[in-house]
Amino acid sequence: MNRTNVKPAEGKIGIMVVGNGAVATTFMTGVLMTRKGLAKPIGSMTQYDKIRVGKGADKKYLKYDEIVPLAKLDDIVFGCWDVYPQNAYQAAMYAQVLNEKDIAPVREELEKIVPMKAAFDKNYAKRLDGDHVKDCKTRWEMVEALREDIRNFKAVHQCARLVVLWAASTEIYVPVDEKVHYHLSDLENAMKEDDRAHIAPSMCYAYAAMSEGAPFIMGAPNTAVDIPAMWELAEITRMPIAGKDFKTGQTLVKSGFAPIIGTRCLGLQGWFSTNILGNRDGLVLDEPANFRTKEVSKLSTLETILQPDIQPDLYGSGNEDNSQYYHKVCINYYPPRNDNKEGWDNIDIFGWMGYPMQVKINFLCRDSILAAPLCLDLCLLSDLAARAGRYGIQRFLSFFLKSPMHDYTQGEKPVNHLYQQYTMLKNAIREMGGYEPDEEID
Repeated sequence: MNRTNVKPAEGKIGIMVVGNGAVATTFMTGVLMTRKGLAKPIGSMTQYDKIRVGKGADKKYLKYDEIVPLAKLDDIVFGCWDVYPQNAYQAAMYAQVLNEKDIAPVREELEKIVPMKAAFDKNYAKRLDGDHVKDCKTRWEMVEALREDIRNFKAVHQCARLVVLWAASTEIYVPVDEKVHYHLSDLENAMKEDDRAHIAPSMCYAYAAMSEGAPFIMGAPNTAVDIPAMWELAEITRMPIAGKDFKTGQTLVKSGFAPIIGTRCLGLQGWFSTNILGNRDGLVLDEPANFRTKEVSKLSTLETILQPDIQPDLYGSGNEDNSQYYHKVCINYYPPRNDNKEGWDNIDIFGWMGYPMQVKINFLCRDSILAAPLCLDLCLLSDLAARAGRYGIQRFLSFFLKSPMHDYTQGEKPVNHLYQQYTMLKNAIREMGGYEPDEEID
């Protein structure tokens, strides 16, 4: 086995999280409890999954850290930014995702995680009222202030490496504009000219992270690193980027169940999805401009799995012009549910001789409980990618994300099929571990 192409995971790794809400504090608390032996990181691929390496007599199934040098949980140091000043313990209690008995044993550690002031623009998340924000006159000042935060955090905590993870709210939808988002020089000029319409705060975090040698992960559907200007920056800085939007509940089900319909050559007339969510994310998404960002992310999942141009008999009817099945996604803010999200799907399919059938899926899930292991895996695997010399879009991380990044300027289509994404993930781990990437995607 040859690991010479991957640098060892030596020293502390700083995980700097944008947002100190339900997802972030559930993630942090779970890691801290796990390394005390008081909880188990269930749902984490990097901690539990096993991959086959070799074939025939040489075949064996190994955990990720037996194939590649992953950072250890004991080496993680957490930091964060947030629009509210509460420390991670206070924020975890406020979020009401975890029971107090599962937070109390790591209270002292959580209390030391005090958020830095956020780079924030209320126009991008009108429902948030926090005032723990940086006073920046321009977007470029935001970038410089964030870079200073990153440098200070790395020095104070003596971190060998960093990863920056967005676990904050969904911003309003920012359409990609070729004049601003296609070239790095144009993006930088827009930041310096304080073009607030085209430069979202999340772009400032991404720019700052990569400029300071940290991989950046976009856990919301924001337009941030999925633009050619950021790909250019990733190439210059040799940094991995990944996004976008954690694939937790309903979309996980969709990317796993749609292949059943496609593999069995059943027809699809329509897929209606609705969500009930009561946490801060639900509050932000209750604003139509913010929901539009999420809607685009959620709607994109089916399009590359069930394709009407390839199978018109199966997927070419259902909407008004009978060119494709009807696909609708809704999110409803419902405070009593808090973080306990409900995803409800009605799927109208048809089979032999066109006879109709229905599938109904009701997923009563816990949003942050499903997101926390994704945060861990994305951070550890992005750090691994950086040490392996991989930079730019990390397509092998599509498995964890609703709307996988891809080079749309070259007509590339994203892979949304869960099992194809899993193959990409396994092959990347094998390759970085010095094994043959021996599975193919048909």
